[in-house]
Amino acid sequence: MSSAARATFLIASPDAPGLVARLASFFSELGLNIIDASNHTEVFTESGGPRFFMRLVVDLSRLESPQAVQGLGGSSSRKSLTDAFAKLAGSLQAEWSVAFSDRVARVAILVTKEPVCLYDLLLRQQSGELPCEIPLIIGNHTALESVAENFRVPFFTLPVTPDTKPAQEAAVLDLLRRHHIDLVVLARYMQVLTDDFLKQAPPVINIHHGFLPAFQGAKPYHQAYARGVKIIGATAHYATKDLDQGPIIEQDVARVSHAMGPEELVRVGRDVERVVLARAVRAHLERRVVVEGRRTIIL
Repeated sequence: MSSAARATFLIASPDAPGLVARLASFFSELGLNIIDASNHTEVFTESGGPRFFMRLVVDLSRLESPQAVQGLGGSSSRKSLTDAFAKLAGSLQAEWSVAFSDRVARVAILVTKEPVCLYDLLLRQQSGELPCEIPLIIGNHTALESVAENFRVPFFTLPVTPDTKPAQEAAVLDLLRRHHIDLVVLARYMQVLTDDFLKQAPPVINIHHGFLPAFQGAKPYHQAYARGVKIIGATAHYATKDLDQGPIIEQDVARVSHAMGPEELVRVGRDVERVVLARAVRAHLERRVVVEGRRTIIL
């Protein structure tokens, strides 16, 4: 067992006194050290009752210790740990998930012709800022194939028209399965994904050129210019069947002035988009995002 191996647990449950203590005690009794923890209680919820959320990062270097083995019924496996945690979570009526640090997430990027977000994600991944592998890029045009070649990432071109959309999406899903993809990132992929695709695909993060739902549709920055806006922004969210209505992960804005024309707004907007998308992808990869209905809790 590598001393660097960690497990990140995400928990969501009805709120109750002593939840932090019960969760911490579970790992303490096994002799496992919690090296990072954050929690939040949501008072106003659609279900009516308060909800509790927690993120726990646990050092697994002592999982094979006598204390842990005894506490897990004679086993030192990760499965025995997660099985035991599942019993605790069940008693708390909690939804939960776990990921291990030595299992690197595999991310596919979908693109059309705009290169800024693609370049930014590839540079951040290459520098170690995004903890993932990028085994492929899929484009519905060939415009960005040279970018993929520069970073030595395989590029697959799958053109799409209204008539070929079902077949094209089936081909994309096949690539995602064959490459064991955990997350899909739409880096200005200018196609609307169908509900059938989203039901079969891993989680999908999209970047929207604006504070949702303002200025939807074509030429958003030209719309913003025509309205004389004083700030422009970007929104990264999970893609759902409802266009641009998925749970929001990250947002940011930049101030602009009346002296800026549409092209200058585009330049400023691109800067915001790439930063917001990278933050959202990183939050997902670091397992900081809990989706709660139409909202997200970022821990």
